[in-house]
Amino acid sequence: MPNSLDLSKPPSETRVVVAMSGGVDSSVVAAIMKAEGYEVIGITLQLYDGGASARRAGACCAGQDIHDARRTAEILGIPHYVLDYEDKFREQVINPFAESYMAGETPIPCVACNQTVKFKDLLATARDLGADVLATGHYIESRANGAHRSLYRPVDLNRDQSYFLYATTQEQVDFLRFPLGRLTKPETRAIAQAHGLGVASKPDSQDICFVANGRYTDVIQKLRPNAGEPGDIRHLDGRVLGRHDGVVGFTVGQRKGIGVATGEPLYVVSIDARRRIVTVGPRSALQTRHLRLRDVNWLGDRSIEETAASGIDGLMVKVRSARPPAPARLTLVDGDIRVELLAGEEGVSPGQACVFYEGDGVGAKVLGGGVISATERVETALETPAEMAAAL
Repeated sequence: MPNSLDLSKPPSETRVVVAMSGGVDSSVVAAIMKAEGYEVIGITLQLYDGGASARRAGACCAGQDIHDARRTAEILGIPHYVLDYEDKFREQVINPFAESYMAGETPIPCVACNQTVKFKDLLATARDLGADVLATGHYIESRANGAHRSLYRPVDLNRDQSYFLYATTQEQVDFLRFPLGRLTKPETRAIAQAHGLGVASKPDSQDICFVANGRYTDVIQKLRPNAGEPGDIRHLDGRVLGRHDGVVGFTVGQRKGIGVATGEPLYVVSIDARRRIVTVGPRSALQTRHLRLRDVNWLGDRSIEETAASGIDGLMVKVRSARPPAPARLTLVDGDIRVELLAGEEGVSPGQACVFYEGDGVGAKVLGGGVISATERVETALETPAEMAAAL
């Protein structure tokens, strides 16, 4: 009979490496695995220089968090190792984040971190340690599906992290386990309290963990000084409304802090980093209907070509982590993967992720996703950030 990790051997003969960030979620995963009798090894990654980020509430993977992970391992009586992945993290996450932002996109570094550092490099380390599985504290469910495993939205939809895990490959999915998929956050904290873990009430980590004071613009300007070069702020109708000090101070959908006033509410509609043009317009200009995707990772049972040709009942997509899945249609046009948002979405930007689901509630299957490379406003053709501004 399979054990709780769907492996055909006793827990005592099953080695589990737990990715321990120092937060309550991964600490509880280690506690659950230990309590169920598995051989548990905790690994914490040092991803960036401590400094101000390490002391910021909600940061992870540096400074205090490493101490917290080590203390949790001591309480549980499991071996614990800290691996220096700073160079890998800088090369595979921070630098691409800066390049994408410089291109006028709105990148999601958490996706890149999971895809590379955590689920590629750490997974390889876990295999080197003879692990049967790598377990993490993400809120997503993993279940056996024929010869492989599939991902599903968790019980606690308020904590759903499937949006950030769409790029996980099938090989990685088969090796990973997510014990918190069937727990709510309050239940997780209660388990931590029951095990006497000091992190039981620790604040949750935040996105862009390597950014001190929550100001990602500081990181961009440090890595790419020319990001601060001034340029025009233009209205969709072609008028130059003012000047800005650098495109990294803007994101698509932004309203506050634009720096111009015309008597009407204005929103950032597009960013052309090459020409240093920030284009603004009314809220209606943020409505997006069609997307073009790149770097697609498909996890459906049928190929993406078959799915696009025949359709799929209940296909839903998320284009923002905090928004619920919405109805969509998937098509292939001259080899390009395109998505029609049937109800439209506001403020969609190149660089964000578009994640596919079969259904929208608890247990909805994750079908994969991709990076948005171009968007289409309701009245225009598909446009990249540069094409939007060049059309003015």
